[in-house]
Amino acid sequence: MDSYGEILRNARESKNIDRETAAQETSVKFSYVVALEEEDDGVFPGEAYMLGFMRIYAEYLGVNPDTVATLYKNKKLQESPVPENLYIHEKPAYFWPLVSCGIGIFVIAIFAVLFVCIMKKKNAVTENVVVDKENTLKKYELTDKALTKRLYKGDQIIFDGADGQIVLTVSNTLSQFGLQCPVGTLYTDLAEESELDIDGDSNSDLIVYVSDISSTNEAFGAEVRVLKCSEGAYISAVSQEEIPLATELDANHKKVVILEDNRAYPFTINASFRGACEFRYKIDRRDAVEAYFTSGEIATITANNGVRLWMSNCNTVKFSVVADARTYDLEIGKAGQVLAEDIKWIKDTDGKYKLVVIELD
Repeated sequence: MDSYGEILRNARESKNIDRETAAQETSVKFSYVVALEEEDDGVFPGEAYMLGFMRIYAEYLGVNPDTVATLYKNKKLQESPVPENLYIHEKPAYFWPLVSCGIGIFVIAIFAVLFVCIMKKKNAVTENVVVDKENTLKKYELTDKALTKRLYKGDQIIFDGADGQIVLTVSNTLSQFGLQCPVGTLYTDLAEESELDIDGDSNSDLIVYVSDISSTNEAFGAEVRVLKCSEGAYISAVSQEEIPLATELDANHKKVVILEDNRAYPFTINASFRGACEFRYKIDRRDAVEAYFTSGEIATITANNGVRLWMSNCNTVKFSVVADARTYDLEIGKAGQVLAEDIKWIKDTDGKYKLVVIELD
């Protein structure tokens, strides 16, 4: 059977594609294309990178990527020296009796440990049930600071209203986050930031933002951020100090406005992959995350101020941005294009906040 390098080279030559064209259309370095066909794995910075580029190149040529990856791994296994401890040595005459004795002792020890564990578990059943009941429902007192928690159905939030304490109960954690208030149940969708009037006085009392909630499992709960409204002022999870002014942006960078509003708020990006792509993103000031995605996979990213995106093949990714319960579809880049972009809030000269896509060098 042909080696993985021969399979890749034969597939390319059968399509009358030269190496330069293949490198350009896959966004894989020319030297990496040569190394894959020549089976020179020393060129790559690591095995994970090599396997990622191998998969991209194989799919481009119409070759099963799992087949070439298996051939590569088999080749590496064959080239690896046999560990010293795997060589067969003649066993002394007393070896097997000793093994039989050791196995017998081991089996007895296992039964002894199992017996002790079963007895301990039996004695602790009643105590464990009590602990579970005590931990089922939780109460949180809302202060001037934001409350960021994963809340479950039945959990309660204690809010100090003008006429005394108000108890808010989580009533729904399936698809929508529901909060039972004196005026009824108020709902907030995923990636939505809602201002809630919980006592019916026509003034906003709370800001609720839902960053994670399951559409299939209510027991999963909901990751929410709850803040008080102070004298009608809007308290946002967005860091206002880190929002750049429009005049501070590089005029040479292409900029597209997604939406504009009187305030900035968190937003969610859904990246849907329709082909192989090396994808990296950096949310706000957090560390960058990098992964290899294939057709049919989805990445969900939630940011406060902004996110930076890197893509090895733009045409394989479709983006939708969800902000303030509205969805905006984006088509970014061209086939084979390697691109870096920012999606972030800026403040324009008219005082408006704008969520923009900025193409970087």
